[in-house]
Amino acid sequence: MIIDCVADLHGHYPQLEGGDLLIIAGDLTARDTIYEHADFLGWMNTQPYKKKIFIAGNHDNNVDKDFHWDESISYLCDSGIEFEGLKIWGSPWTKTFPGMNPDCKAFTCETEDELLDKFENIPKGTDILITHSPPYGILDKADHYISVGSQGLFNFLKYVERPRLHIFGHVHESYGREEYFPTYENKMMISVNASHVNERYQPVNKPIRVIL
Repeated sequence: MIIDCVADLHGHYPQLEGGDLLIIAGDLTARDTIYEHADFLGWMNTQPYKKKIFIAGNHDNNVDKDFHWDESISYLCDSGIEFEGLKIWGSPWTKTFPGMNPDCKAFTCETEDELLDKFENIPKGTDILITHSPPYGILDKADHYISVGSQGLFNFLKYVERPRLHIFGHVHESYGREEYFPTYENKMMISVNASHVNERYQPVNKPIRVIL
């Protein structure tokens, strides 16, 4: 299966090749207006994939939870869907940090305990996990190479549930793909930070393609 992964669009919509599954892991628009969200959905609708899935991020206060669009598009928020035998779960939550812009606190928690409560909703047997937050220590290094991901999510993935593929963004500086933790199928869990923009919000990173 051909899966293209993108996160942190911030209003920039890349040229995509098409495939089986497109996944967008939050922070969809530049200014979080309802008009921009409509533009985002219009762009999604034109993309040549069998299935298109997106979650929200901390910049997405105005994401329309009740939107009705092409049936090929699904919005996940602590919810799941099955596509061609793969169980997919989406969760938008991230942790706040000191000095965070109050307009960018959609789907945020104040503590790791609150975050873990959200991540514990991830069902057993999940094949593809989409979160906006990275796990602690996995493609999550921000300024001065400091890890800012969720420790609770890391512990959950290491000790409880290991999907085949985990897609996230949020930390623009740590774009890339790595592999961690043998799964129960004796394969490594593929981790993808698919941020499209860099730390200066420039759209320089390409979508990351994964073949499952």
